[in-house]
Amino acid sequence: MSGTFLTGMRTMARGAREEPRLFGIAIAGSAVYGAGTAASGYLVGRVTDRVVVPAVTGSGTVSTGDVWLAGATLMAVTVVTVAGILVRRIWAGMVAFALQASYRRRLARRYLELPLAWHHAHPAGRLLATAGSDVEATWQAMFVLPFALGVVVLIAVAGVAMAAADPVLATIGLLVIPALLLANIVYQRRMSPRVTRVQQLRGEVSATAHESFEGALVVKTLGLADEEVERFTVDANRLRDANVAAGRTRGAFEPVIDALPALGTLAVLCVGASRAAGGAVGVGDLVQIAYLLGLLAFPVRSFGWVLSELPRTVAGDARVQAVLRESATTPWGGRTFDDAPDAGPVPVATSGLGYRHPVPAVDPLDEHPDLPGQRARTAAPQHEPTPALADVTLDVAAGSTVAVVGSTGAGKSTLAGMLVRLVDPTSGEVVLDGVDVRELAEGQVAGTATLVPQSTFVFDDTVRGNIALGLDADDIPAGRRVSDDDIWRALRLARAEDFVTALPGGLDELVGERGSTLSGGQRQRLALARALVRKPRLLVLDDATSALDPTVERAVLDGLAESGEGTTVVVVAYRPATIALADEVVHLERGRVVDRGPAEEVAARDAGYRELVTAYARAAADRAEEAHNNKAGMA
Repeated sequence: MSGTFLTGMRTMARGAREEPRLFGIAIAGSAVYGAGTAASGYLVGRVTDRVVVPAVTGSGTVSTGDVWLAGATLMAVTVVTVAGILVRRIWAGMVAFALQASYRRRLARRYLELPLAWHHAHPAGRLLATAGSDVEATWQAMFVLPFALGVVVLIAVAGVAMAAADPVLATIGLLVIPALLLANIVYQRRMSPRVTRVQQLRGEVSATAHESFEGALVVKTLGLADEEVERFTVDANRLRDANVAAGRTRGAFEPVIDALPALGTLAVLCVGASRAAGGAVGVGDLVQIAYLLGLLAFPVRSFGWVLSELPRTVAGDARVQAVLRESATTPWGGRTFDDAPDAGPVPVATSGLGYRHPVPAVDPLDEHPDLPGQRARTAAPQHEPTPALADVTLDVAAGSTVAVVGSTGAGKSTLAGMLVRLVDPTSGEVVLDGVDVRELAEGQVAGTATLVPQSTFVFDDTVRGNIALGLDADDIPAGRRVSDDDIWRALRLARAEDFVTALPGGLDELVGERGSTLSGGQRQRLALARALVRKPRLLVLDDATSALDPTVERAVLDGLAESGEGTTVVVVAYRPATIALADEVVHLERGRVVDRGPAEEVAARDAGYRELVTAYARAAADRAEEAHNNKAGMA
């Protein structure tokens, strides 16, 4: 418990330091509430002695003015106390929401800064849960913490007032405070592992849901909806059971915590009645102590609320800090390219290029020393992954077109991503125009080289917005912004002009989430246009025309070849029509370069390459022969 408490309080202290003004105002409002509440108890005792008892017993004269004065005084104190409550609640909420917004911005920025290899090792669903529920859990206690600190003021002022009235009754009444604290500590110890488990399972449910949404097409096409629902149901039921376990613990302890103040008040009244009858204490003092003790019952529970939130705070902050403190970075240098409008194509070279995919990351909550009840999961043994690339050395001349050919898993997409520095090699180097990409300043690679990936992504925006993505912003220099003429030119090169013209809104047509209103080939052509509008000096196409029929694909590739842009092109290809446009072919297998050279020469000496490039023709011939045989059999 001490580890969770200290870690959680350090997190709360960090939040207070980051929002000192808002937190200070919330604390001030809470202190006013505490002092006002204690003052109201003192005033009730004095009014009882000076107004109520004389009026009831007839032992003194009570004027109308005395009654009005007593009422006005109590009203004034109540108004001040209510003002303190409003300030405390509003500003405590502002602190919590400001911290949540701040940390979500930090996480979003960090997600974008971290290299793609890091993202490959971390499930997207868990990262979404971190930015959502984990951030919320981290700062949830901030809603209650100012209240708890104000209760400290209330206990101090009320304790002094009660002791001044009668030390014996004050001692009896204040024994409730340690009893409540002890009950809350036991409660927190029982709740801590349960709420930590709940937080962990929330991340797992989020990850499963995200994976299900991402794989919706696969699930539907394979008829696996029931299996996927069952998989999600298992995770959801585990979360339900964890929440039920936490609820049972809360249900067992809350009645005890509620009963302690009532028992303390009852003890004070029993002892106080006897002492009042003997004249040891006045009726007003007895009423004051009982009233103050009753007022303490609800506020003191704020300590329990803070303690019960601390495990969630620690669990949420563990995941958040695991991202913010992540050491993986994409280091940038200071070198720049010539970005003149007439800058020509760039040569590309790789030397001894090697890469291993990262091992999937472990959830930070699996082994956290500050979380009671946490036990490390039994993990499967981690084996060093097989190299995706090994000693790949290439030279691509400026303005040339090179086709990278290989079987599935050969490392083609990994190589394509490295050429535009989506990931850095584990060994070797990638050189653009004679400069190691790691020595270039941030933005230089993106401004020089463009990748069109195999799985294209289209935003829920207009055609214009998708193509001019980022190049029509106000902070882009006027000379680098794209016009509609630039967009139509890129659409012509990508052979997308006709279908965009046919859209009801033209460039202003909304294409839906992930381009849902477009076909796969249309989405690929938009992605090509998005790359071409940037006039890249290096264009990398990772099987970017796979969804096009051969006639359209040929027209697109011819358009690229005839555009006169002088762009260096590296294309991951399968089809002979695509390969035929290349000046040189690179045959990649198991992460290594098997052969390279003009297509005819490689085909003559490389049996594996011949097997790959003739696969389409052989498959077509087999289908034609099967159709002929079926027709002959029917005849």
